[in-house]
Amino acid sequence: MTAADGAERAHADGADGVGGADGAGGTDGPGAGGPLAPMPASVLDAVRGSGWATLALDLDGVLDKAAFMDRCAEALSLPDWFGRNWDALADCLTDLSWAPDAPGRLLVVSGWREYAEAAPGDWAVAQEVFADAVTYWSGRERGLEVVLVVGPLAD
Repeated sequence: MTAADGAERAHADGADGVGGADGAGGTDGPGAGGPLAPMPASVLDAVRGSGWATLALDLDGVLDKAAFMDRCAEALSLPDWFGRNWDALADCLTDLSWAPDAPGRLLVVSGWREYAEAAPGDWAVAQEVFADAVTYWSGRERGLEVVLVVGPLAD
C-alpha cells in the first residue's frame, strides 16, 4: 500500500498512521461492499490473502476525544476493561489477547480529517498511540498496521 493507492500509511519510523486490530461488527468480508469499500479491492485482496484481519474505524462526525474513544470501543470491539483514555487505547493496541487470533491486523481509518481539524492536539496523540502500537508490533510474529484513507478511492 502506498500513497499512490490513495492512503497515507503509518510506518514504524513514526510517520502518520498505524496498525490495527480485528473485531466483530467492523470487519469487511471478502467481496463485501461494507465499511472498507473505499479501499481499492486490490489492496484489500492482498491483505486478506495474507490472512491478516481488517477492521474499519470510521471517524466521520467525531469532533472530540470522548466521541473518538467511543468510536474506537465500538469499531474495534475493545474489551470491557477499555477505560476510554489514551493509555487504555495504547494498552488495547499492544495487548491483543482480547482480539480474535490473526497473523496480522490492518486498521483502516477513514473520516479522520474533521476530527483532526476540530481537535488537533487529540488527533496528534491518537497518531502517536497508533504509531507506537505499530512500532511495538514491528518485527514480531504478528503485525499491526494502520492506514489513513485520504479520500474516496476508486477500484
